[in-house]
Amino acid sequence: MLRWFMSIAPDAWPSSAAFDLISSALSDETERKDAVKKGGSIFAFTLKNDNGDTESWYIDLKETGTVGKGTAPQGKKAGVTLKLSDVDFAKLISGKANAQKLFMSGKLKITGNVMNATKMEPILKKAQTKAKL
Repeated sequence: MLRWFMSIAPDAWPSSAAFDLISSALSDETERKDAVKKGGSIFAFTLKNDNGDTESWYIDLKETGTVGKGTAPQGKKAGVTLKLSDVDFAKLISGKANAQKLFMSGKLKITGNVMNATKMEPILKKAQTKAKL
């Protein structure tokens, strides 16, 4: 089976496949425009895997509505950075964990505009919906 887009999920970070789901959700022009309108920022995710290694992905909901590797598109800066383990990110994406509870328990660290972090919830819900299909 051919895939028409290249996965940005390396094997060492299994839950990062969620970024493919988010990218897929944003591939619809209407959804992408709505997400950019609601998001208004670049969101960076830095995940730590079981080996203690870290890797970053971004979701640009400020301009392009795209997903990529790194902390932000080239020449740009993330407005919000969320740092958590790969395992907790998987729970967050699957709906088995709540971002507020992860934050309060110290499992989710947020830098930048903390209030903007709350704007990620609708995008994560879209990924949950795609994951259930």
